[in-house]
Amino acid sequence: MKKWLNGLAICSVAAIALGCASTGQTVHTKEKAVMGGLLGAAAGGIIGHQSGRGLEGAAVGAAAGSVAGGVMGSAQDERETMGTSY
Repeated sequence: MKKWLNGLAICSVAAIALGCASTGQTVHTKEKAVMGGLLGAAAGGIIGHQSGRGLEGAAVGAAAGSVAGGVMGSAQDERETMGTSY
């Protein structure tokens, strides 16, 4: 279980780092992915702590938050590129 958790944490950090290294007009995608990852890690750590698995909760929360933040940021970038803002 410990190896699985370490692998998940490494993959989450790598995904965030690789997402931030891309080029182009992805300003909001990067910002939202990082913020989502941080908020997800905090929320997951708090929720996971309640069941005695804070580190696992933080890793899962970081991964889910990064993906959700990246999707929202990408949509915002796409709207700005197309000239449509809501």
